[in-house]
Amino acid sequence: MRALDLPVVVGVDGSEPGLRAVDWAADEAVRRGAPLRLVYASLWERYEGARLAEDPGEPYERVRAEDIVETAARRAHGRRPDLKISTEVVAEEPEYVLVRESRSASLLVTGSRGRSGIAEALSGSVSLTVAGHAHCPMVVVRGSHDYQARTGTHGRVVVGVAEKPTGSAAVGFAYEEARRRGVPLEAVRAWRCPAHEPAGHPLLVGEPARLHEQRAAEELEAALQDAPADVELHRRTVEGHTRTALVNASRGADLLVIGARRHQRHFGLQLGRVAHGVLHHSACPVAIVPERMGAAEDRRHRT
Repeated sequence: MRALDLPVVVGVDGSEPGLRAVDWAADEAVRRGAPLRLVYASLWERYEGARLAEDPGEPYERVRAEDIVETAARRAHGRRPDLKISTEVVAEEPEYVLVRESRSASLLVTGSRGRSGIAEALSGSVSLTVAGHAHCPMVVVRGSHDYQARTGTHGRVVVGVAEKPTGSAAVGFAYEEARRRGVPLEAVRAWRCPAHEPAGHPLLVGEPARLHEQRAAEELEAALQDAPADVELHRRTVEGHTRTALVNASRGADLLVIGARRHQRHFGLQLGRVAHGVLHHSACPVAIVPERMGAAEDRRHRT
């Protein structure tokens, strides 16, 4: 299947935050020239088993689920009339459905919280499960707490640059998102000067803080060495915790992009503290992009 044929998949549950995710996903699908796929998942059959045996009619929860999906589809169509839209209602665990959908999606989109189904699951640990196992980039729509999806309010995409930035999928994803929106990309690399350096450590000679900052700047340049000419770039090094630096940067961004390391012979992504913190505290939508480790790096991680 061609990349343009891969849909933007959004999990819906009928809540206002879930519908805001539909709005965001519809806008993103148009930017990508991709179809939009709306998915509702719930285990209603498990909870209505006795009633199903007595009532040959269609289960109430399934009728409700279909109404929710139809409402979301009408909303997406009203926002983007020319968008190609498909829907799916599945009697299964939401996290399993979304991970499976991510195998044939260009992007997976969810709300940050909700009343039931997918979005309710995503308000807790299941959100990290889905983000940690998705096979494509995933966006959790945060911010705009009046439940209105806005486009271009800040005119900036932010990407967090990790310690080993060479060939970063997150940076490549951020280039494309900035290009689609026609906005600048800000690349952020956080650095810290350890409180105690071992005796005789070379960084003790001269200015340790300056040297740590210089190293961060060099890593930032390495990450951006293949930057496309048509994307306006802003580089920024920040002293402090990476999580704090990215959450602060999210307050002036339309999208925050972070990478998640994928370890060989492990299922899905292994999300660290930075991803956890950003997913819970970002002021704007967060894109989590799978990053693959090399074999040598992966062996070091496992040992």
